[in-house]
Amino acid sequence: MKLILISALFGVAAAGYAASYPEQSNRPQASFEKTARILALDSDVKEDSFRYNYETENGIKAEEQGHEADGIEAQGGFQYTGDDGQVYSISYAAGQGGFQPQGAHIPTAPPTPEAILKALEQNARDEAAGIIDDGQYNPGKYGDAGVVQQQYARPQASAGFRQPYKY
Repeated sequence: MKLILISALFGVAAAGYAASYPEQSNRPQASFEKTARILALDSDVKEDSFRYNYETENGIKAEEQGHEADGIEAQGGFQYTGDDGQVYSISYAAGQGGFQPQGAHIPTAPPTPEAILKALEQNARDEAAGIIDDGQYNPGKYGDAGVVQQQYARPQASAGFRQPYKY
């Protein structure tokens, strides 16, 4: 019992002398984030729906509302001030179609190349006409239905190549 008490006191004393960790981040916004107070908060949670919004003194604002519809359907948005001083805003919808964010700073995909669009259109026309290409080789499709494919024999290991293991 005395050993446990002495160990505990030694641990507390050692913790008091330990150097505190320096600031972990050099980001300009880090000092605002550590002490930001909540300026406004409103929420309403019901059995089949919810709604909330809040604002902090460091410029973060968020809101979301949703309801139960074969899962949860929600929409909302948020904004914050980046390290560059610019205010970034995101609006979004989430549900059966997944999370779909929108914002001026979000990169967009390049346009689909014209050749791909033409191939997709041709595929749709073929399927509508009952032409299905499942990727299997069809000799009749290429006019060589009467040609017999040459079968190649698999190489066999020579008798002296591998000997059975002997105990």
